[in-house]
Amino acid sequence: MPAPSPSSPPPDLLAARVRDPYPYFAWLRRHAPVRAERRDGRPTVWQISRHEDVLALLTDERLSKDPGRVPGYVAGPAGLNRHLVHSDPPDHTRLRTLVNTAFAPRRIAQLEPFITDTAHLLLDRVEGHAHVDVIGDFAAPLTFRMICAILGVPGELDNARTRDTLMATIAPAPGVDQARVDDALHALLDRLVATKRTGGEQSGVDLLGALVRAGDESGAMSEEELRSTAYLLLLVGHDTTMNLIGNGTLALLRNPAEAARLAAPGLVTTAVEELLRYDSPVRDATFRCAAESITLHGQVIDEGDIVSLLIGSANRDGLRFPEPDRLDLGRTPNDHLAFGYGPHFCIGAALARLEGAVAFPLLLRRLGSVALAKPTEELPWRPARVMRGLAALPVVRN
Repeated sequence: MPAPSPSSPPPDLLAARVRDPYPYFAWLRRHAPVRAERRDGRPTVWQISRHEDVLALLTDERLSKDPGRVPGYVAGPAGLNRHLVHSDPPDHTRLRTLVNTAFAPRRIAQLEPFITDTAHLLLDRVEGHAHVDVIGDFAAPLTFRMICAILGVPGELDNARTRDTLMATIAPAPGVDQARVDDALHALLDRLVATKRTGGEQSGVDLLGALVRAGDESGAMSEEELRSTAYLLLLVGHDTTMNLIGNGTLALLRNPAEAARLAAPGLVTTAVEELLRYDSPVRDATFRCAAESITLHGQVIDEGDIVSLLIGSANRDGLRFPEPDRLDLGRTPNDHLAFGYGPHFCIGAALARLEGAVAFPLLLRRLGSVALAKPTEELPWRPARVMRGLAALPVVRN
């Protein structure tokens, strides 16, 4: 008779979830593919860890993206939850239609020269430096500049202070007054919208200007939806791709034989897909709420419970990916879920893929022979629940 499965994960796996969640995910897939986290006075959160289940639930209409369905639950900064990620049809369809054109693959492809020039400029600034922070010196400013260009953010707001204001909303520093963080964010968004209403920079052609007009002229978007959407696009359009570049560069540094393969012609496309799978920028999917009772693997998810679809775990599922913990830049097929699936498939997927395809070969070539400046276990990971990303990735030239 087989030994009974343990009822809870070992404490060391739980303690290491931010730094290295993959042993914990492996435990879940084996012992508790549908696991409840019950907390006094708060909704139950169900963790779904297997690829097959995550894929199915990403399109299950019994799950809602509206946080208003969760009793007592508030998602994100107050007043900024009315965007396409936190909505169901028909609102989701309407809001996504308004922003879809700006992220069409054909339009994104036209940004490649701008992305390449910006990447070179950032690396020029650290040319000859013995120490480089791949996040602070490269990934963060590159990805933020790209989303600012698409939205039409005025040049004086494309800076580290604006980035820090946004990032503080998902991973605030210890002891920071959250009310002050929210006030700073609202002030930033008010200023952005005002520049479009007063004929500011690129107000006639950029995405944010178009969204303002959609609300002011046709009523297609409310004021709350406008500010919420601007916040979402600025944050997610920057954060996820920054994580892709940071996590991917770390994976390449830890797997030098694979990194050397990037010099091969034509490999960069599959390489970006594998780096997305191997250490996904989104550890969990954005949470969903059960709109009705669901039974999965003998567990009953009650209406109003939160369902957390563990993207990072699904992408390391050995039932879907041979040798899932091995980095293989030529892996095909590679049906990872890093961008989600179904109606809420990441609207910025084409932009992230293009930035990755430009960034990884360029970084390896321009930085030359480098090594991590500190042991892997000492690297600082941001403690965000949904995203997985490094706060810094210091490297030193050999």
